[in-house]
Formats: sequence, structure tokens, C-alpha cells
Amino acid sequence: MADVTYSRNSHVASTRHYLGVSKGAFYRWLSWIVPALLIVLWQVAASTGLVSPQVLPAPSSVAATALDLARSGDLFVHLGVSLLRAAAGFVIGGTIGLAIGVVVGFSPLAQALLDRSIQMVRAIPFLAMLPLVIVWFGVGEVAKIFLVALAVLFPIYINTMLGIRQIDPKLMELAKVVGLDWAAVVRRIILPGAMPSILTGVRYALAHAWLALVIAETLATTKGIGFLAMDAREFLQTNVILLTMIIYAIIGVVADGLVRLLESHFLSWHANYAKGLRK
Repeated sequence: MADVTYSRNSHVASTRHYLGVSKGAFYRWLSWIVPALLIVLWQVAASTGLVSPQVLPAPSSVAATALDLARSGDLFVHLGVSLLRAAAGFVIGGTIGLAIGVVVGFSPLAQALLDRSIQMVRAIPFLAMLPLVIVWFGVGEVAKIFLVALAVLFPIYINTMLGIRQIDPKLMELAKVVGLDWAAVVRRIILPGAMPSILTGVRYALAHAWLALVIAETLATTKGIGFLAMDAREFLQTNVILLTMIIYAIIGVVADGLVRLLESHFLSWHANYAKGLRK
């Protein structure tokens, strides 16, 4: 019996640890191996002439370009302007989307009044709205922030509404049985239960925010990462274009990491999330 127990414990330990590290840490390191290998292959292909520098400059060339722009200060100016636009649009659009999602999630009347109209606006292609946005706001900062806010609003609204609507009815019945008032039901059942869906909406919204910002920064502007890419296109500076793409990728990874921190704070009670932490 002791041998069986020891064998079972050994098997569990072997499945939770690889090469002396936890399974979760091993997977995190493994997730970076593929990007690292792609960069190595990219460098080798560019260095050996398999890929033309005009088509795909080497990573070393892109890094040198980033260093030059950083030394001149231009990179930080463009990055700072883009981050401010994205942050302002995200806060405005996220706040409105969350508020409407909560109202519609709680009220069938509000859903009947608002949801169909919101879905119709959401279905309009983003680029098709540019002419109207220019007519409304011109080509200044307000137009750019409006486009980002509009892109952020929809995923947060939809996921907030669905998260509230998908609360287990049995939990609501239990709340009635134990005599919880409405404020306690919202605080202890509805909002925690909807939080996974809300945070999923935040993830989608972050991606949409940068997509909208790229489009917004094609309008008349002289600052921003999008402008940097468009200006490089005019002069066929492929290394600068690739640099802007890498910057967007890095920002996306950092933003996703911030959402994961929020998950670790708000979803530590969740069984599936806690299981993921233990692995």
C-alpha cells in the first residue's frame, strides 16, 4: 500500500514539475521559445541573403533603428502620444460600455430599448465611419480619441451584459433563501460571477483600441506610432515599419499581462483559475 501511495505521489510530482521547475513556470518559458526561434531564423535568413533587406530587414537592423530613434527622443515622443490617446479612449469607451452593459444586463426593458441599436452600430465597418467622424470632429485629437473609445465600447458592453445574464439562477435562488438584500446579491454573486466575462471583454477591448488607434493616426497628424509607420511607408523605410509593428506587439503583451494581474486579484476565488495557478 505504501508503495502504491509513493508511486502515485511520484507520478503527481512528475506531472507538476519539469526540469526542476513547476509546470506553470515551464509552460511560461516554453511560450517564449517559439518567438525566440522565429527571431533567430529571421536573423539568419536576412544575414545569409535569403531575404532581401528591402523586404524584411534583419532584427539587428531594426534594433539599431530603434536605438537611433530612442537617442534622438523621437521614439518616446511618438510612443507617449499614442499611449495617451489609447488610454483616454479606453477609459472613456470602457466606462460607457461597462455602464451600459450593467444596465442592459440587469434590465430586460433596457435591453429592448438599447441593445438592437448598439448591435446595429457595431455592425458598421470601422473604416466606413471615418468620413462621418471627420465631419463631426475634424481631424484633431477628439476624433482620434472618439474612434478608440468607440472600438473599446462594444466588446466591454457585450461581455459585461452576457456575464450578468449568465449568472447561475440557482445562486439567485440561494440568495433569496438566505435573505440577502439586493446590494449584497450584486456585490457577492452577480459582479463576481460576471467578472471572468468582463475581463475577457477588457482583453478584446485592448486589442481593438490599438487597431482603432492605427486607423485614427492615419488622419492628419504629425505624432504617434501610426504616423511613424505611415511616414516610413512614404520613404520605403521597412525597418521603421517593422519597428512600429514590434512596438504594437510588445504593448499587446504588456497589456495582456496587466489583465492577468487583474485576474489574479479578482478571480483568485474561481476554481478553474485557482487550478491554473497551482499547475
